[in-house]
Amino acid sequence: MAGPVWITRARPGALATARRVEALGHAVVIDPLLQIASLDPPVDLTGIAALAFTSANGVEAFAALSPVRDRPVFAVGDSTARAARAAGFGEAVSADGDVEALAALIAGQRPGPVLCPGAQAPVADLPALLAQQGLSARALAVYEALDRDPAPETLASLAALSAVLLHSPRAAGNLARLLQRHPAPHLRALCLSPAVAAPLARLAASGQLGSVAFAPRPRESDLLDLLAP
Repeated sequence: MAGPVWITRARPGALATARRVEALGHAVVIDPLLQIASLDPPVDLTGIAALAFTSANGVEAFAALSPVRDRPVFAVGDSTARAARAAGFGEAVSADGDVEALAALIAGQRPGPVLCPGAQAPVADLPALLAQQGLSARALAVYEALDRDPAPETLASLAALSAVLLHSPRAAGNLARLLQRHPAPHLRALCLSPAVAAPLARLAASGQLGSVAFAPRPRESDLLDLLAP
């Protein structure tokens, strides 16, 4: 039987991913390389016609800050849309893709001024993408992602792990730095997108990592398909 799969995404998302991986018959190690810290900015929805979320973390952090649920929601993917509905937003449309797909979805519907609650240091600038389409949008930092070191037990068991799942370029960068000190020549790194895989390519070429693959679409279901032998 193959070894466990290392789940590196931040909680609480790591728990949902772990359940899906276990349902596929794999053991898991949950040891995030990032942790989420909520922020407490003032929320002003004056003139805002819609909300745009690039992650479930953004949904959860914003929902804790504001009781308003009457704005339509645009979500980067299905899991983020589900998180919005679970938080009480009745209308949540999924772009079923990445931030560029989300910007295209919003630009196609042109809802009016958009608020984009998300990370303090986002990977992609959604308001800028919307501005290129002639739409008014502004960001609101509602959480920050902090680097987190894995447990010593995880590092000691790298040789026994079959694969590591990576959902963000920042987590992949953290893993790349770890593997420079703790090579894992048999470990498969399975990544949500080419951007996530990029920090690990050199390590795979040098033998410090077994292999790197990325999902054909930035969806977790496609990422988990990579677990097949």
